[in-house]
Amino acid sequence: MEVSRVRALRGPNLWSHHTSIEAIVACTSAEQDVGALPGFEERLRARFPEMSELQTLGHHDRIAMAQVLELAALGLQAQAGCPITFSRTTATPEAGIFQVVVEYSEEAVGRLAMDLAAQLCAAAAGDTPFDLGAALLQLRDLDEDVRLGPSTGAIVQAAVARNIPFRRLTDGSLVMFGWGSRQRKIQAAEIDSTGAIAESIAQDKELTKKLLHAAGVPVPLGRVAADPDDAWAAALEIGLPVVIKPKDGNQGKGVTVNVTTRDQLVAGYHAAAEFRDDILVERYLPGHDFRLLVIGNKLIAAARRDPPIVVGDGKHSVRELVEQVNLDPRRGNGHATSLTKIRFDDIALASLAKQGLVAESVAAKGQRVILRNNANLSTGGAASDVTDDVHPEVAARAIAAAHMVGLDICGVDLVCDSVLKPIEEQNGGIVEVNAAPGLRMHLSPSFGKGRPVGEAIISSMFADGDDGRIPVVAVTGTNGKTTTVRLIAHLLTAGGLRTGMTNTDGVYIEGRRIDSGDCSGPRSARNVLLHPDVDAAVFETARGGLLREGLAFDRCQVAVVTNIGAGDHLGLNYITTVEDLAVLKRVIVQNVADSGVAVLNANDPAVVGMANNCRGSVTFFTADCGHPVMSTHRAQGQRVVYVDGATLVAAQGKIEHRIALAEVPITRGGSIGFQVDNVMASVAAAWAVGTSWDDIRTGLASFANESDNAPGRFNVFNYRGATVIADYGHNPDAILALVGAVESMPAKRRSVVISGAGDRRDEDIRQQTEILGAAFDDVLLYQDQCQRGRADGEVVALLRQGLTGAKRTTHVDEINGEFIAIDTALARLGEGDLCLILIDQVDEALAHIAGRIAEG
Repeated sequence: MEVSRVRALRGPNLWSHHTSIEAIVACTSAEQDVGALPGFEERLRARFPEMSELQTLGHHDRIAMAQVLELAALGLQAQAGCPITFSRTTATPEAGIFQVVVEYSEEAVGRLAMDLAAQLCAAAAGDTPFDLGAALLQLRDLDEDVRLGPSTGAIVQAAVARNIPFRRLTDGSLVMFGWGSRQRKIQAAEIDSTGAIAESIAQDKELTKKLLHAAGVPVPLGRVAADPDDAWAAALEIGLPVVIKPKDGNQGKGVTVNVTTRDQLVAGYHAAAEFRDDILVERYLPGHDFRLLVIGNKLIAAARRDPPIVVGDGKHSVRELVEQVNLDPRRGNGHATSLTKIRFDDIALASLAKQGLVAESVAAKGQRVILRNNANLSTGGAASDVTDDVHPEVAARAIAAAHMVGLDICGVDLVCDSVLKPIEEQNGGIVEVNAAPGLRMHLSPSFGKGRPVGEAIISSMFADGDDGRIPVVAVTGTNGKTTTVRLIAHLLTAGGLRTGMTNTDGVYIEGRRIDSGDCSGPRSARNVLLHPDVDAAVFETARGGLLREGLAFDRCQVAVVTNIGAGDHLGLNYITTVEDLAVLKRVIVQNVADSGVAVLNANDPAVVGMANNCRGSVTFFTADCGHPVMSTHRAQGQRVVYVDGATLVAAQGKIEHRIALAEVPITRGGSIGFQVDNVMASVAAAWAVGTSWDDIRTGLASFANESDNAPGRFNVFNYRGATVIADYGHNPDAILALVGAVESMPAKRRSVVISGAGDRRDEDIRQQTEILGAAFDDVLLYQDQCQRGRADGEVVALLRQGLTGAKRTTHVDEINGEFIAIDTALARLGEGDLCLILIDQVDEALAHIAGRIAEG
């Protein structure tokens, strides 16, 4: 078995809505039926007992090794704790070649699972060892390393529950919610509206105390010490006992509490100095350690934090008791679990020494042994939820502390006997405020119920009913995609939306190109959704990007399918029929939002069938208002767009909106049929987004089919009295549409300049010139810049074959080079002639033509 071309499908794709790993798997003839391999399944199950059944109950189909790989990759992830359920194996038209697709929750884990699954299959086939425990441990460790921590994860889960899209921007905890101009960002539990100054204040514990004291919030007195002697002097000024800690520390690092002697203080000073240069000495407040979580103007959660302890049993040493406690499955390393393992380090040993104990001491039964003086969860402490016990005055002081520092999300550390009564009545105080506080203790406390803090954070960022989404229009099909994308973007812009757009020419933000080249894939689309100045997005969605990565979004508001034709890369990536192509293209329709719209060509049966896959509503378009699909759809009260004489009509029930095609320059008064189709699709999409009809009319009137507005899309020039048309058409359906358009234009003699894209089937390349041979007098063949895998001269030879027996063509030339071919064709033109130039290098060719026209 050979596994190749492993891809990560990072969005909805041909196979499912899930993120998935896709691999091409080649199986030998023997591996195409593992049931015929003696002892294989027994050896497989011996190595992975939890492996799901290879045969469904009651079925006895042939099972290929590729399917075993699929089930193994899925099962290994599931056993490692990954929340995944989907997998699939599909045979390709090539014998022994399969496409294996397995869902993942983390891409790196999914890729590793595929590798380990291949190793498992090889071990079972060759009867060699496979260490299942090590494999699962590797997967779990990697998953813990790469997945979001509990705090950020809870916020993301709350966003997903509200249908707010999210995107992880780094390998860490920086996450974007929403799209474009409606996006918000968080990093851990800190949101984008929190100022850098507020965060800086929170890190300066001395300044924080001054500000809180000024606001009337109880705080312990203290000051910064220059050295251990100064720290002892400060302790005597304040009064023992004291706390010594780094001035801007976090997570309890370097903190020593309840210091009563000079030796303790010197040791605590050096412990704090390992983390920071500035050391703070402050009054020790006896009592419990509480963490109050303030979000916006509300106290959302509160927890009492207890230091890490073990309870003696009169039998085991303190070290052994710690090892027993650390076996609790809730305890792990880092922040991925609800509790952290208790550390046995120098600080723990020092804490034991204060109690007259060492690591090997056997504590009396029932004796509480404290392993640390601070109660941070990150050092092994525990937390009990006390949210319902917090006195209103305590909550008010916590909110005042957060506001005084300027934090939107704030962890307020309070030391007092109880939160049941005001702080001032018990000589307690707020000892610290924290930006980006950990949420673990509130989400999964050691005791008590968890609090919905993720939901509270999302609610503070997005108002009720706000899902952070901007209108996304996805456009696919065989022909007309780019023009339709450009026109939709133009109409949305006319409606006042700052619009981002991707197509085969580049990426555009508010009409300004920020990237060039073929940008019809998901990477470019994601960049547009990332842009903060975008109110709406229109994406050309080509087959290549769909196959490589899936969609760039989870849902779109509008999906437009222009048509499905045979010339669109059939034979590549196992898309071999028009039916295969339709299944691929309908992915955007399957992922229309519940409240969204699919805009479908009623004249194309393959496209009409996609209506059954749309969870939203459907708008059909075609020039023929009497088409059965249109008549039925309108009778059902649904939207349709069609042509009535020289008028474009958008109708729903008895309501009609009419626009004269004479006012739509791109259609040349309705004479260019394929442009009329593009306009109908674009109008339907703008209507679905909610653009006003006045804005739609204005946008249509101002969208001229010029090279700077729609480059390579039926751009018309006048050259010495002849008509020159430049177009990027490069498949048989596009050629048919172009021939239909130019036949309506008068000409003495007609010529065409054409090359062919090498990544098409032979019959598709030949068919282009078969069509042109019946409509043009002269044909100039040229070899374009990139042959896309073809041998030199191979494409031109196929084009010439298509001209064999041409009905009209009398003269054929072969030219080496696109620009030379253009110059040759222009030189031959006389007044009243027409020349169609099928360009390859769009921008360069249009500039070349414009230069020749300027020369006269």
